Amino acid sequence: MTKIEVEKEGYRIESIVGLHRNHLGEIISFITSEGRVISYRKALLEAESGLLAGIQMQEDGSGNAYLSPAEEDSFDHYPVLF
Repeated sequence: MTKIEVEKEGYRIESIVGLHRNHLGEIISFITSEGRVISYRKALLEAESGLLAGIQMQEDGSGNAYLSPAEEDSFDHYPVLF
């Protein structure tokens, strides 16, 4: 993914370029185009605020919020970085 050079209210809008998974394969944090490592919860907040491009926040049947890529079915194609 390419770096997004757009700003919103003084904040640069970033994109997700990689992720970290736990031993169960669940995403626990994301790496942004600016090199920040943010928790899944922080990514939810930033996506809701419009500060992360290319991902969308959705709700499951129980009303729990989760993230998904806007153009893909899952985050499986994102590199797992350490």
